[in-house]
Amino acid sequence: MADGEHTSEAKAQFHAMTQSTQADWMIIAKASQDFASKLPDRIVAHMNLLKGDCGGFAVDRLEHSLQTATRAHQAGKDEEYVVCALLHDMGDILCPRNHADLAATVLYPYVSEANHWLLEKHGIFQGYYFFHHLGLDRDMREEYRGHPHFEYTAQFCHLFDQSAFDPNFTSMPMEAFYPMLQRVFETPKRSIYMRSDEASAI
Repeated sequence: MADGEHTSEAKAQFHAMTQSTQADWMIIAKASQDFASKLPDRIVAHMNLLKGDCGGFAVDRLEHSLQTATRAHQAGKDEEYVVCALLHDMGDILCPRNHADLAATVLYPYVSEANHWLLEKHGIFQGYYFFHHLGLDRDMREEYRGHPHFEYTAQFCHLFDQSAFDPNFTSMPMEAFYPMLQRVFETPKRSIYMRSDEASAI
């Protein structure tokens, strides 16, 4: 059977949503929950695509991600923060011109407002360390000066992101972060598919 084919699973009976019933949607909800539970595995598979691609840096993109997360973990940051550190550059493959947006979108349902903002803006804040070498404005982040999460994001870049290109640093392996991924992605905090009294999305 080809991957993604599930010939024996229950399926909704409608061919157009105007014909759907609550019973149909209960079948879909169950399948969606099962699929969502495997999100950490798909994320790890995606992250492994970063291996071997240095992009001109001293370490490959996967090592940079692992190093950033390891540094955050060693500094005593909580699991949600560490997972954000691990995945902050996961967009490098599909979104080389706006990589921060992908991580922010993937993690949006599962993380705090502060961590989502950090993910969304870290590319601009990271630019403080190199934009001027490319003829760009290193102070582009000043547009956000005064925002409640400005210093939070600046600290992430300074302490964990801009310093995570050391080939002599010993990073934790991806396997060490997997339980954290499972816990962070287990229960969404927000989704258009959640009722206000729900703890999980369909």
